[in-house]
Amino acid sequence: MANVLELPVVPPPLPASWTAPEPSGKSISPLVERKLLPVGPAYLAHVRRAIHNLTFEEHDKHAEDERKRLEAINGNGLNGDDDMGVGEEEETEDLLTLDPKEWKKQDHYAVLGLSHLRYRATPEQIKIAHRKKVLKHHPDKKAGLAGDSNDDAFFKCIQKAMEVLTNPERRRQFDSVDPYYELLEADVPTAQETKNARDPQAFFFKGFAPVFEREARFSREQPVPLLGGYDDSKDTVQGFYHFWYNFDSWRSFEYLDKEVNEGSDNRDDKRYTEKKNKTERARRKKEDTARLRGIVDLALGLDPRIKKIKQEEKEAREAKKKAKGGVNGISQKQKEEEEKKAAEEAAKQKEEEEKVARAEAKKAKAAAANAAKKARRQQRAEEGTA
Repeated sequence: MANVLELPVVPPPLPASWTAPEPSGKSISPLVERKLLPVGPAYLAHVRRAIHNLTFEEHDKHAEDERKRLEAINGNGLNGDDDMGVGEEEETEDLLTLDPKEWKKQDHYAVLGLSHLRYRATPEQIKIAHRKKVLKHHPDKKAGLAGDSNDDAFFKCIQKAMEVLTNPERRRQFDSVDPYYELLEADVPTAQETKNARDPQAFFFKGFAPVFEREARFSREQPVPLLGGYDDSKDTVQGFYHFWYNFDSWRSFEYLDKEVNEGSDNRDDKRYTEKKNKTERARRKKEDTARLRGIVDLALGLDPRIKKIKQEEKEAREAKKKAKGGVNGISQKQKEEEEKKAAEEAAKQKEEEEKVARAEAKKAKAAAANAAKKARRQQRAEEGTA
């Protein structure tokens, strides 16, 4: 047990020069009731603590961890304008030798050093990455260096990438045909791979989850239900497949349109090119819709949750039949067997009765024939005597 130690506390005496203050004579202001509005950062912090049942120390620790996480993603602001941690990717030889005339074939995100972010890059990150690239590759800066040629070609690629990615409509068109994701579109597990896997259930979720995550970026409706897990409810699984079978995609293919020949003022050429581009866009859209539908069909056929749901429904139906047929202590199967047996016995009895009836009819017919024959003989005998 703890020991309680009492210490005598003796206050020091007042100084000899101390005098009591004189009353000011002013009255105390009356109490005023004020209404506090539930707004502001202090109130939001209070709500977070109340909802998550956090102490002040736990809340402060959580806020500090979140701040560090955001700093790790976006930079910590120590480098002035370069505080987003973007635009520092390694530039390969193939990238530096891009032809600006073939700008439609270039990867604009790779040119600006945003390959790790791609469609998730924010407008601010794009601006900062562009600023870094311009400072590094501006022709006026590179041309004067000994042993280095004018870097005007790659600089033009940088400017074109900035032009495309800062225009929302053109960026959406480029994201629709992003070369990085086009290579991944063929990376879909096959039925054979899934069935031959050591653990087909784990392979299914591991293989198809990233496929649906990639395709989800094209949905007009957000948020998009993702694949989920094996323990999802029947409603969740049905909702997932209902959404993907009715997927509304904003993906378009204008970026791949063929350009009208430069310097051509022939309106017929322009109309022909526009018509051909429209036809190609419709064809690509149709093929993309069929491709996505094929992925959903394949997933539905291999989904272990569908098999589990069907098995549960079958067991529920059998249990319902058993409960319904067991009211009088007789199972439905036994009842069906008894009804079948009774029907067979009734049919057999009816057949025997018909057989007996046919035999009686035959005897009666034979008796009638004998009586008629006897009557004819008797008549002939009487005629002979006369």
